[in-house]
Amino acid sequence: QVQVEESGGDLVQPGGSLRLSCTASGLTTFDRVAMAWFRQAPGKGREEVSCISWSDDSAYYADSVKGRFTISRDSAKRTLYLQMNSLKPDDTAMYYCAAVPHLFCGLRMDLYNYWGQGTQVTVSS
Repeated sequence: QVQVEESGGDLVQPGGSLRLSCTASGLTTFDRVAMAWFRQAPGKGREEVSCISWSDDSAYYADSVKGRFTISRDSAKRTLYLQMNSLKPDDTAMYYCAAVPHLFCGLRMDLYNYWGQGTQVTVSS
C-alpha cells in the first residue's frame, strides 16, 4: 500500500521562504516514479504547482511559481521537496503531494494515483 505524506507547511510573512517535504512509502521502485505538487486555495479549485521525473530530474513549473519555487528530490531518502521563496499572499493554500509509477511527470492531476492529505501554507503579515 502506497502512502504519501507531506510536511513543512506553516504561517510565513510575505517575502519569506518555506520548504515542503513529501515522502511516498510503499513504492517498490523509484526508477520510474513521477511526483508533483498541487495546491488548493480557499474557494478555488486544485491547481498544479510543479512536478519532477525521478528518472532524469526533468522538472516543470506553473507560470505562477516560476523563478520562485524549486522542486527537488533526495533519492537516498526517497523524499520530494518544494523550496518556496519570495512567498506572496496568493500562495496561501493547502499543498498536496502526488505520485505515480511513471517515467515522466506532467502538470495534470489525472496523471497521479497516489495523494497525500496536504499541508497548509499561509502567507500573511
